[in-house]
Amino acid sequence: MSRKFDIRIGNPISIDSMDQDTEFIPIISDESDPIIKDEDIPSVIPILALRNTVLFPGVVIPITVGRSKSVSLIRELNTKRKILGAISQIDSKIEEPETKDLFKVGTIAQVLKVFEMPDGSTSVILQGIRRFEVEEFAGEDPFFTAKINLLKDIYPHEDDREFKAIVGSIRDLSLKVIELSPNIPNEASFAIKNIESNHFLVNFICSNADIQNTEKQGLLEKNVLKERGVQLLQYLSREVQLLELKNDIQTKVKQDLDQQQREYFLHQQMKTIQNELGGNPTEKEIEELKKLATQKKWGKEVDELFVKELEKLHRMNPMAGEYSVQLNYVQLLLDLPWNEYTTDNFDLKRAKTVLDEDHFGLEQVKERILEHLAVLKLKGDMKAPIICLYGPPGVGKTSLGKSIARALDRKYARISLGGLHDEAEIRGHRKTYIGAMPGRIIQNLKRVKSSNPVFILDEVDKVGKDFHGDPASALLEVLDPEQNNAFHDNYLEVEYDLSRILFITTANNISTINAALRDRMELIDVSGYIMEEKVEIAKRHLIPNQLTEHGLTNENVAFSNKVIETIIQNYTRESGVRNLNQKIAKVVRQVAKKIAFEEKFSKTLTVKEVQSILGIPRYVKDIYQGNDLAGVVTGLAWTDTGGEILFIETSLSHGKGNLTITGNLGDVMKESTVIALEYIKSHSDSLNIKPEVFEKWNVHLHVPEGAIPKDGPSAGITMATSMASAFTQRKVRKGVAMTGEITLRGKVLPVGGIKEKILAAKRANISEIILSEENQKDISEIKDIYIKGLKFIYVENIMDVFEYALLDEKADNPLKIE
Repeated sequence: MSRKFDIRIGNPISIDSMDQDTEFIPIISDESDPIIKDEDIPSVIPILALRNTVLFPGVVIPITVGRSKSVSLIRELNTKRKILGAISQIDSKIEEPETKDLFKVGTIAQVLKVFEMPDGSTSVILQGIRRFEVEEFAGEDPFFTAKINLLKDIYPHEDDREFKAIVGSIRDLSLKVIELSPNIPNEASFAIKNIESNHFLVNFICSNADIQNTEKQGLLEKNVLKERGVQLLQYLSREVQLLELKNDIQTKVKQDLDQQQREYFLHQQMKTIQNELGGNPTEKEIEELKKLATQKKWGKEVDELFVKELEKLHRMNPMAGEYSVQLNYVQLLLDLPWNEYTTDNFDLKRAKTVLDEDHFGLEQVKERILEHLAVLKLKGDMKAPIICLYGPPGVGKTSLGKSIARALDRKYARISLGGLHDEAEIRGHRKTYIGAMPGRIIQNLKRVKSSNPVFILDEVDKVGKDFHGDPASALLEVLDPEQNNAFHDNYLEVEYDLSRILFITTANNISTINAALRDRMELIDVSGYIMEEKVEIAKRHLIPNQLTEHGLTNENVAFSNKVIETIIQNYTRESGVRNLNQKIAKVVRQVAKKIAFEEKFSKTLTVKEVQSILGIPRYVKDIYQGNDLAGVVTGLAWTDTGGEILFIETSLSHGKGNLTITGNLGDVMKESTVIALEYIKSHSDSLNIKPEVFEKWNVHLHVPEGAIPKDGPSAGITMATSMASAFTQRKVRKGVAMTGEITLRGKVLPVGGIKEKILAAKRANISEIILSEENQKDISEIKDIYIKGLKFIYVENIMDVFEYALLDEKADNPLKIE
């Protein structure tokens, strides 16, 4: 490998061009047997500046003389004694160095030969003899001269085993470098192997090693030859590691290129064969995609994106892994229904008929859908509302979406959000990820092939949240009419208009929905059904559906109203009809079994037959339990599954006035218990209770079904009435239930879930309900069919409750409270 110095390596001399008298100059010598002795070296010698090389004792190097001072020096020596000092420049970039630009340590060199080259340049062959150190520079013109001191090399002992090991390692690493380096001819290894002198081998490799010039100068300045060898060994080890790494990289690159070239060659062969057989399927596929694109109704932005992505696909190798990813993306663009809408059916009477056929009741929801249709019919276009149907399970929230789609003649799509915890399920994954796909919104639009379907987002109150992101926050963009006209899916990477979609969300408990998300939706309460409604739903929908699913007809079996009522009262306890449907299915299966076994059975089912099929009635405790005992009061509660009745029980025992609360109650209910007791203590005179009683009797309040957690303030007046009944031993009015929050002043506050609580009261055969005066407005909004047969007593203060609910009659077996 040639290097550029000021004094450059000369062009090699062809042996064929030499005559028989040509003088051969050895490139290997030995400084241990010098041609010139120390006493023959003058104290002041001419200095030759070397660039990018360092001369070591015993080493022979060719150089090309170029600078004026160097040329003058060589010509002067050609006529006189041929000894000079060779010193390297500190900075090789300096063209005309001064004395301060030269190192202080150099090598005495003998000029072996001077060649005048055909191009006019001069080449010189130098042999290093001894190291020296400049004491001071004596002159600079016409060339450098310096007063010097000779340096003596410190050689190791002939029997030094460590030095021999060092030299052996240097020889091995040098041969390794020659083997690994593509720029060094293999013949160089013969020179290394034929050097017998350990001293000269170290200097020879120091001079020819591919290391920095400053590193070579550092080696030259070391007086101890063993130290010079150790340092050289480090440099060679580094060089071997670099060469091995470089070769590994080149091998890997070559293998990759070879594989690519092989794939390209095979692909070209396949392409040629396919053309001979009648066309390239890849080209045909691209043409088909282009043809499909002409039929799309997308905008300019999407069209430009499609053309760009299709060109990228065309340039790809079909055998490459990225080809299928790109093809899937292009096909998704084609499959989406850009600006493709179904035509709404504006026959409002038909829409009302369809809604009534599929669902009994739910008048508020049906009315809202008909309002939307009416505005669409008059205006022609409007942003679709975001409707949230909330209520207990089994009341028909999800199935209502299908009915709305049928009434509007729209496509139907549904996503279950229950347990969803990854934001990418809504917005999609970026294409850079392996296995990336669009979000479920875009996937469903691709499936229904319409941009204005009825889209059900089921169980929106059960959306999860973890380190993958917050899907509820992602839904904000989907369900905001001001934003969803430009919905961004991470996979699609282009905006999509969702504003024409009629989104309907469902939930059981709106309190768990993200507040910002809840604010974007129009909330519609879908409460439970009363007995009469459940009977009608069973007769119109549930029984016919179950008969069809089990291969039966009305001629095989008939359900009377009494049988249906028995199933509802004794085997279900729900606001909806899901469990009722399951019980009817079980009865129908038993009938189908008897028909299959050709057994005799009554086509008109009786209550006794139903009980034999369904077993012992499960829910008999939900019935009002009477008023014979003091301290037992019926309350009304709201749960996710609808309304329920609960019994508050208070008992007294001799003690020190301690309060015990049991029944798996939450903090709010416990606080209501304390408030109720404190109110009774502070108003004991009004209840004819002696103050000292509270210090002699322990109070134990219990709410049955202790395995079920309970909480909320609505049992406040029920707890207060229960305690007042226990302390006075007065009976509670028969057939009365109550609900309301109590304050320390005795004020009765309004509560929620009134409709569900009314349904629970009717199921339990309760006839009177005590409510806060402020709940009267809620009762006015409930249809008469739900409150038929019920009497409502509106109160403002807990004393009003006591006055109505507590009778003057004492309970059976009363305690003597003194």
